Amino acid sequence: MDKPRLAWAITGSGHYIEECIAFLMTLEAVDLYLSPAAEEVLKMYGIPLQDIRSRMSVYRDKAASAPPVGLFYKGYYHTFVMAPTTSNTVAKCVLGIADTLVTNLYSQAGKCRIPSIVYPCDIAPEMETTAPGGRVMVYPRKIDLEGTDKLRQFEYTTVVDSVESLIATVQARLATLA
Repeated sequence: MDKPRLAWAITGSGHYIEECIAFLMTLEAVDLYLSPAAEEVLKMYGIPLQDIRSRMSVYRDKAASAPPVGLFYKGYYHTFVMAPTTSNTVAKCVLGIADTLVTNLYSQAGKCRIPSIVYPCDIAPEMETTAPGGRVMVYPRKIDLEGTDKLRQFEYTTVVDSVESLIATVQARLATLA
């Protein structure tokens, strides 16, 4: 390994997933982690996994112990990004539950003091999001919004509210490392 890489995880949210993937595909030195639900969502949105694999390593949630998390302890990653992120994953992270590959990655990044950038799907009481058939209005529940607000208070975590903010925050982080 020449220098640390970026770890990016996708969960089962379709919230502007096409825009997140488009930005992800512009990055260098990045590895992608997928939850089982993320694999389903990519198919629903017609995003071919082989296109992503042609640009970066892709890790899938297939082992009970989430072996890749050890890479954080070896200095392999400088930043962890979860985008887009379901309210389920946010809730687990807020409660400290690390029972999946993605939640385990978030937990271990924090324990290693590695910054995380999170783009939750539930960010406002009333919002537009993307569905496989186009854009739709959604009305996140109070509990989902509370989870997002709690995550904002976590050390080494930056929560972003839009694709533009995600891009700017990731680019700013990469610029500090250059």
